[in-house]
Amino acid sequence: MRTARFVLSVLVAAAPVVAGELAGVRLPDTLSMSGKTLRLNGMGLRKKAIFKVYVGGLYLETPSKNAAAILAADSPKAVTMHFLRDIEKEKLVAAYQEGFEANAKAQAAAQKNNVDKFLGLVTQVKEGSQFTVAYVPGAGTTVLRDGKAAGTFEGKAFADVVFALWLGPHPPTADLQKGMLGN
Repeated sequence: MRTARFVLSVLVAAAPVVAGELAGVRLPDTLSMSGKTLRLNGMGLRKKAIFKVYVGGLYLETPSKNAAAILAADSPKAVTMHFLRDIEKEKLVAAYQEGFEANAKAQAAAQKNNVDKFLGLVTQVKEGSQFTVAYVPGAGTTVLRDGKAAGTFEGKAFADVVFALWLGPHPPTADLQKGMLGN
């Protein structure tokens, strides 16, 4: 799909300036998407028990600390997860399903085909792998695995569901959401 290639090429061409470092992971200060510059809003660490799972970075056009406002806005946004350990596909799928259930149950049910397609894009990750979800109004949501487009979803409704994983009322961890919101 042309849109997926465009988003991919723009994300890959992101400025190499490093804005943040967390748990040894450096993320770029900005990403360019569809002629818009997104800035690193914040970084958070996803932990499970004592294990560091990934560093998540939230990119927005205009910085915000308000998760509900970010979800409601029809503006470009992206979340990048840099994995700090190997994780099996089944465990990732279960974690995403849990997140959809906790944060956007009704909306996820209405987007069942897209949620199933999204879960089908999930693969086992290795330490150092990156998984990015990027939304552009009018173009939809593109999922990238290690910088390569894996799938695109039309409309804002699916973006609302998938970004609720991190910005909804029950994120994977409060510290992850807090860091991504720049708090």
